[in-house]
Amino acid sequence: MTQYQSDLLRVLSERGYIHQITDADALDKLATSQVVPGYIGFDATAPSLHVGSMVQIMMLRRLQQAGHKPIVLMGGGTTKIGDPSFKDEARKLSSAETINANIASIRGVFEKFLTFGDGPTDAVMLDNAEWLDRLEYIPFLRDIGQHFSVNRMLSFDSVKLRLDREQSLSFLEFNYMILQAYDFLELSRRAGCRLQMGGSDQWGNIVNGIELSRRVDATEVYGLTTPLITTADGGKMGKTMAGAVWLNEDMLPSYDYWQFWRNTQDADVGKFLRLFTDLPLDEIARLEKLEGAEINDAKVVLANEATALCRGRATADAAAETARQTFAEGGAGANLPRFAVTGGSIDILDALVGLGFVASRGEGKRKIAEGAVKVDDVSVASADASIAVSGDVKISLGKKRHGLLMQG
Repeated sequence: MTQYQSDLLRVLSERGYIHQITDADALDKLATSQVVPGYIGFDATAPSLHVGSMVQIMMLRRLQQAGHKPIVLMGGGTTKIGDPSFKDEARKLSSAETINANIASIRGVFEKFLTFGDGPTDAVMLDNAEWLDRLEYIPFLRDIGQHFSVNRMLSFDSVKLRLDREQSLSFLEFNYMILQAYDFLELSRRAGCRLQMGGSDQWGNIVNGIELSRRVDATEVYGLTTPLITTADGGKMGKTMAGAVWLNEDMLPSYDYWQFWRNTQDADVGKFLRLFTDLPLDEIARLEKLEGAEINDAKVVLANEATALCRGRATADAAAETARQTFAEGGAGANLPRFAVTGGSIDILDALVGLGFVASRGEGKRKIAEGAVKVDDVSVASADASIAVSGDVKISLGKKRHGLLMQG
């Protein structure tokens, strides 16, 4: 492992965040001599980010913890186009009103991970619509477009993949990488930004911004990417059978968020503790050495710490207690997901959909056929079953997902 002098790169390296750096020695030297403003961009395609964005959010947190300045760049402008990187098709375009509402909703999560304010290391949230919406097309082509080679842009993996598959890539999407590069230039001018961070799929876009800043303003800026975070079985981090693991509580109950982390595979516990919690490295080293049934203790610590960061300590403690009551005591904890039933009864398929355990009645039928569904710990044999609800009724999907039906 490279020995860095700055707290910033040393922490990022020790915890597993670094994949590539454009000029590691120069960035390391800069981070030891001054406050480094660094940014990561987030498009506002939904009212909440999901767990797949957690690495980037934690990177900004590490930046601030090391005494530097995080810049959260919301893509109010670029969301109107859509990042084509490693997508199979064009993203559906959102209205300005929807994008602005999404940005307002997303801000609340960042406020839990970062300290915002006017100080030298306080985080700020900016919106690239502030400058992108005002661009004039001809001046932009003349002043910025001249610095981009179409030949080189076509060689980027994010573009090449779509073309090799003979999938449509609109001119609108093709412009995205130019606009992202322009964001870096604009942030270096407005906020003294010297670092852009992102996932490994953003490497080409980041390098574009670095080269543009050098050519137009002769400014030295840097890029750092994280490795693609996968689970031990090769799956993509944050992808579950039930869908996205949303960070906003109004889109995913805290108990389900806690359970997502609790269900981490044994081989991923140490990696996830380093990436997604603030626990000291020596404590993490102790936890990841646990074997057999004891590894579940480490998973509970991971779930508690990750949930506390995103949802608050009291919420994490409540989720842990609910899990203890549900699993250890065989009861039904008060914080399980709930679904109100009117009329005194409900079809089992409607109950599964209502609790968010399945996306459709068809999926519910498959789960019942697999023997994965229980009502009050009794297996459901028929997808036509109806459940009488006079008090709380526990519904279980597999061994780890539980919810309550209650009278509406």
